[in-house]
Amino acid sequence: MSNRILPLAFLLLPTLAMGGKEYELRSPSGNIVTEINAGKELSYSVSYDGKPVLAPSRLSMTLSDGREVPGSDVKVRKVSRSSEDAVILSPLYRQSEVRDHYNALTIQLSQGWEVQFRAYDDGVAYRFVTTAKKPFEVATETVEYVFPSDYTMTVPYVRSGNDGDLNSQFFNSFENTYTTVPVSGLNTGRLSFLPLVADAGDGVKMCITETDLNNYPGMYLVKKDGAENTLMGRFAPCPTKVEAGGYNNIQGVVKERSGYIANVDGARAFPWRVAVIGSDKDIASTDLSWLLAEPSRIADTSWIKPGKVAWDWWNYWNIIGVDFEAGVNTDTYKHYIDFASENGIEYVIIDDGWAAGRGEDLMVINPDIDLEAILAHAAKKNVGIILWAGYGAFNRDMEAICKHYADMGVKGFKVDFMDRDDQLMTGFNHKAAETAAKYGLLLDLHGTHKPAGLNRTWPNVLNFEGVHGLEQMKWSPGTVDQMSYDVTIPFARQVAGPMDYTQGAMHNATRSSYYPCGQQPMSQGTRCHQLALYMVLDAPLNMLCDSPSNYRKEPESTAFIADVPTVWDETRVLAGEMGKYIVTARRKGDTWWIGGITDWTPRDITVDLAPLSLVSGSTIELFADGVNAHRNACDYKRTSKTMPSDGKLRLHLAPGGGFAAKITK
Repeated sequence: MSNRILPLAFLLLPTLAMGGKEYELRSPSGNIVTEINAGKELSYSVSYDGKPVLAPSRLSMTLSDGREVPGSDVKVRKVSRSSEDAVILSPLYRQSEVRDHYNALTIQLSQGWEVQFRAYDDGVAYRFVTTAKKPFEVATETVEYVFPSDYTMTVPYVRSGNDGDLNSQFFNSFENTYTTVPVSGLNTGRLSFLPLVADAGDGVKMCITETDLNNYPGMYLVKKDGAENTLMGRFAPCPTKVEAGGYNNIQGVVKERSGYIANVDGARAFPWRVAVIGSDKDIASTDLSWLLAEPSRIADTSWIKPGKVAWDWWNYWNIIGVDFEAGVNTDTYKHYIDFASENGIEYVIIDDGWAAGRGEDLMVINPDIDLEAILAHAAKKNVGIILWAGYGAFNRDMEAICKHYADMGVKGFKVDFMDRDDQLMTGFNHKAAETAAKYGLLLDLHGTHKPAGLNRTWPNVLNFEGVHGLEQMKWSPGTVDQMSYDVTIPFARQVAGPMDYTQGAMHNATRSSYYPCGQQPMSQGTRCHQLALYMVLDAPLNMLCDSPSNYRKEPESTAFIADVPTVWDETRVLAGEMGKYIVTARRKGDTWWIGGITDWTPRDITVDLAPLSLVSGSTIELFADGVNAHRNACDYKRTSKTMPSDGKLRLHLAPGGGFAAKITK
């Protein structure tokens, strides 16, 4: 066989595959190869380092008038290629700049439609784009993932609704632990929400998600009945009748749906379908969800101030040693403000209860709350106030609410109980972000789906839930394994963007001593596990979930948490295996912060600091699991040492344990 080099022009020509033309798209390094086939149908397949990881999988859209894009016998009008290698500034992200490096291929179809593909060294993405000038409806979108064999899947099932009735599952909180089974073992009657992970073997995984999701329903995946190794996309039909209901009557409960998934006004780009591919570390390190999203619509983001938040709801307003009765009242919130000010914590959230009644009208304040006095006290103490808001009340009078409370000095809103991702709800999230930005307000979108790029397009939206966070420990039984969940989400849910996990518990429990307690909650796992989560998890608006009284009893832990930044200049995943452990290093200025956590399995690990290019003589402040942390999860040891001569940290992690380190020159 000849090894002659083919001319570049030859390489760019399509090849004639059985049933159509085939186009090859390689990532910049060539490690990922995508084959796109335009024949009877449009499909694509992917290989990684020569290993097939995705078999030919179909993609198309069906419009309500019966038209299919691209339809059968695909007509390709033109194919164009491009490349990009740029550095994008990202000051409100987990690194201050992100490299955008990819090769792209665009297939122009008929009637103003095209499909765009991009290949990065850590993944592949595609989307549909239309230049249509008239409104139309998308009846459905065909999204298919056909795996070469019976891959092991790690999926979060929707918890609500009935098996087999997929429509009943579209109203859900996007909170669940993970189920790990082969494709063949997936429940065909239950939706999985994104992101989810497929194990291709040989150390290669594929994390499936979507981004640039705006005014279009989010995607679920379900095993295709009767087809081997195949997942199919499912989308909530567009609601036509929504009524107030659910929690405190502040949710939007869908009563009737249309026969289509999206109503489209005209020209637009649709969401990117993303497959992040590589090692566990590659997946946990990816920036594709952020990179593929629409750039910021806020020209000047200097007013957006990330930071930490003292939070009331998780700790049930449990403060002691004061001369007033704690609860949802003015004195309690002044106390939280004083605590935040003393520790340099930027914000206090006033959660559910500040508005009168059940929060149905956010312009009517609980008579036990003197909001003007609270805001004046907060301003004097240089602490910002963020107000909780139920979706229904916020949506009903969004403009007036944002203007009124911004004028009063409120810094943002934590909006809760959306619990849907149909077209109306994804549109609401963008509208809420735009309206809040108009009045200089931050948003924490709690009770919602994954970020899907919104944090880039509207960077005033700092946090998103869609995570089985620490609040679940107020009611979850000991059979819920939060430790395994914690070491899975950096490789799955966090791929989509930052999380409102709300860590920081000072009451910590072993596997045998944990129990749910709503009024005096605890975490599973050790104190150091909780400290490490401030580095392992992304959250530009990061909570301190416990009470001021509990933090005052733990000054060392409190000082460490208060000192941790929430946005970073650089993030590196140093080591990890999904579902077992992870070690993440983050840099702010000249200081590195490192967090490592394990599941319920104790581990001896060696952390190689060489990739961080630290100078000899650097000082390490280290919080490590105490020798008795396996018996009492609150046990830890704090030490200060110079960096070892070999640049390696050797640590023992207790069951459910972790470590946290601050390294300064």
